[in-house]
Amino acid sequence: MEAFPPDSPDPSQPSASGVELSPVLLPPASTPASNTSRLRLWLRDLLVSVAASVLIITFLYQPVRVEGTSMLPRLEDQDRLFINKFVYRFSAIERGDVVVFRYPRNPETSYIKRVIALPGDRLSIDRGTVWLNGEPLSEKYVPDEFRDLRSMAEIVVPDGFYFMMGDHRSISSDSRDFGPVERPLIYGKAVFVYWPQRDAGPVR
Repeated sequence: MEAFPPDSPDPSQPSASGVELSPVLLPPASTPASNTSRLRLWLRDLLVSVAASVLIITFLYQPVRVEGTSMLPRLEDQDRLFINKFVYRFSAIERGDVVVFRYPRNPETSYIKRVIALPGDRLSIDRGTVWLNGEPLSEKYVPDEFRDLRSMAEIVVPDGFYFMMGDHRSISSDSRDFGPVERPLIYGKAVFVYWPQRDAGPVR
């Protein structure tokens, strides 16, 4: 004979809503075999997650280290960041992107700079102010103390090339010195600083 708490409805009788109530069934007690099975499932899920992370980092993102201060204030010397190696296979390079490319004069060396002008753009620099297609370029990423007074005569960026500049204009070696960068030399977009913790966050 089953016992029920006082005033609780008899499960054999319909409830007020016309639905029969069933007694609560307690789950069976855990056994060593079930605990082992759960542990195996947990380990399997962990291994799959680790493998997926390794594949993503290896084939989609690449960790790199910043050397130098030409991209201050956002990127500091020895910052560690992830670059996306595949994004430009599916989307276009845009002005303002921070990219990693092989140095045109020595492809064994990589540089990280900001894209200032695209193929076909007219660009000139007047005492530190960048003019793009006849308009002064707003560059909030360049603090006043990092600007310089360099000038450059107007050029038209050739097809398949991109004009790069560092944010720390007064010390940056960039397209003002070595010219526009050819598209095949660009191999990644900087997306996220992961170390040190004080600098962690998206790259913009």
